[in-house]
Amino acid sequence: MPPRTPARRAPRAPPEAPRFDFHSHTFLTDGNASATDMWRQAQLLHHRALAVTDHLMRDDPSPLVGRLLQEAKAWEGTRFTTLVGVEISMLPPRQIADVARAARRAGAQIVIVHGETLVEPVYPGTNHAAIESGEVDLLAHPGLLSEKDAELAAAHEVVLELTARRGHAFSNGHVALRALAARAPLVLDSDAHATSELVPYARARALTEGAGVGPDALDRVLSETPRALLRRCLH
Repeated sequence: MPPRTPARRAPRAPPEAPRFDFHSHTFLTDGNASATDMWRQAQLLHHRALAVTDHLMRDDPSPLVGRLLQEAKAWEGTRFTTLVGVEISMLPPRQIADVARAARRAGAQIVIVHGETLVEPVYPGTNHAAIESGEVDLLAHPGLLSEKDAELAAAHEVVLELTARRGHAFSNGHVALRALAARAPLVLDSDAHATSELVPYARARALTEGAGVGPDALDRVLSETPRALLRRCLH
């Protein structure tokens, strides 16, 4: 019998590109998992970084931020980056800057604002106040973002968010259109409230493409802008 030809092994699929996610929640507010659970699941999904950004209103941010910073110490010395922050939610626009400054004093590494989503009764003017404040890193699910506010976000380097969250995602196409036209920084976040809602890279890429982001901007949204935002948060 002729010698058997060795079976060819299928080439190994390349590992997923690293994910960066700047918006998630724990059971300290309206999520259903701990920060440790969220960070560990993100690590397993090849995330490079995950921000826990629990909701903050007018309450003292120190207990919330302090607890999360303590929990984050378990990841010191690893390649996975934990970010601790807040999502300022449902405040009158005039109060946003003061609350953001209080969060920073408490140790928040990232401050995001709950934008004017189409599915919740956010105060009109929240988007503009958040961008204009000079204290906010990212405007979450901004809904029917105006052209003027997209241009202001570009000028102030406030990152705008495409979201995987049901309901909030209704305006992703509009947000992408406005952000890309203004050259405003843009990312895709999960707004996860459970470990099962974290979004791996392949899903994030599909959602970004589905929002109308073309091949020329995909890497900017999924890699360049997230890396730049991470560096700023850790500075």
